[in-house]
Amino acid sequence: MNHAQLTALGRALRVLGEHGETLTADTPDARLHEFKADLRRALDLLDETVTTAAPTTRCAEHPNGPVDEEAPDRCLLCETRRRAARRAELNDSYGPARPTGPATPTPSRYGVRDDRPQPQQRWLPESWNGQTWQLCGTPRRDRREAELYLTAQRRGPRPAIAYRLVHEFTDYEVLRIWGEPVRVDIEPMGNL
Repeated sequence: MNHAQLTALGRALRVLGEHGETLTADTPDARLHEFKADLRRALDLLDETVTTAAPTTRCAEHPNGPVDEEAPDRCLLCETRRRAARRAELNDSYGPARPTGPATPTPSRYGVRDDRPQPQQRWLPESWNGQTWQLCGTPRRDRREAELYLTAQRRGPRPAIAYRLVHEFTDYEVLRIWGEPVRVDIEPMGNL
């Protein structure tokens, strides 16, 4: 249906709706003949716009498929599929039924807590940015290497206010702090 057909059909149906609202028991015959002409015009427009055959079944998948009068949706194709499923169920072709009791647990692909290795110890170099401590380099496996890294950062061209070394092994423990972490207000003029 193109746009012109759609608008013409919509207009004709709206006219019919208006006729239905004005219809009373004492409507004259001349007015009824006008209703009849408008109704024929709407039917002619419908005949022009409908291009396919009327559906023979109530099936959304096969509207023009073969008809089976005994099927609830009158579709022979879907009813054949349903009958085959019922036949397979009766013949027990699905195999034994699943047990309804608790299933045996399958092992997790990630393992159990006892199977996992303990976390490896690392030393985290952190710097104070004026608000909070942040990681300033890659975590190190060697404590001495991490301390040397922080010493080099302190001597660099743009050192932070303070640095600290955090030991990570199951929990975090602050080992050493260089400088004093002073909270700095990020707003100029102190939020005035």
